[in-house]
Amino acid sequence: MTFAAPLEAKSIRFRARSFVAFTLTPEAPMVEWLQGLDHWIGNSPGYFAGRPVLLDLNVLKPQPSEIAALVAELGTRGIRIYAIELEGASLGPDLPPLLVGAKEATTEGLLPGRKGEQQASGKTAEGRAPDHGMDAGGVAKGKAGASKTDQSEPQVSHYDSGTLMIKTPIRSGQAIMHAHGDVIVLGSVASGSEIVAAGSIHVYGTLRGRASAGALGNTAARIFCRRNEAELLSVDGWYITAEEMEGVSRGKPVQAFLDGDGLRVEALS
Repeated sequence: MTFAAPLEAKSIRFRARSFVAFTLTPEAPMVEWLQGLDHWIGNSPGYFAGRPVLLDLNVLKPQPSEIAALVAELGTRGIRIYAIELEGASLGPDLPPLLVGAKEATTEGLLPGRKGEQQASGKTAEGRAPDHGMDAGGVAKGKAGASKTDQSEPQVSHYDSGTLMIKTPIRSGQAIMHAHGDVIVLGSVASGSEIVAAGSIHVYGTLRGRASAGALGNTAARIFCRRNEAELLSVDGWYITAEEMEGVSRGKPVQAFLDGDGLRVEALS
């Protein structure tokens, strides 16, 4: 007589995972918002490629048919929507899933979700159109000349203060994302590369790529570089392009910072 060994029951493993996503927050009129988005994409091709993007519709509050059209419109721009935020909505199976209980990332950690913010303040939360940073990416209106924004790894050093120091030049195609503080680059930053930091960005060589400081809402963040040849400079989502800086601050040591309702770039003496 033979006996079959009992099959070992294998449990299904479920793991929780958190990540930082970019958020787009459309506002009316949609034609102007999409034009602003196209301007951003034109200055930063491939910016959203391979990145999770959420669509926050609590400001726009569109109808289901309008949501489908907007998702399709973003898809033509290479933006794939991971999930949708819209309180009280019921979305069909043809749309991305509804996201509930999301928290906003900041330099201090995670803030309560939209509903928690409203309960804490007693007011309706106001949206930014659209937000930018490691939790957000997009464009908004500001002053003239300023608008809202597999390679080998560079040699880096981390410090307890949250500062990330990069001791080698950043080559074209490389992207540095640092959600915990400032980024210091001792060399140059090549065209076609990108730095995104929650704090300030310091480049002690020539900055030719894209630099986005204050990406989690730090309005006091700044960008410093010894020679400005940047494709794009952005602080807290407000950005300025190479064309807008031509003849004004190109080729000079500069700092970029928020001044009132827009981004200011001035030469360092």
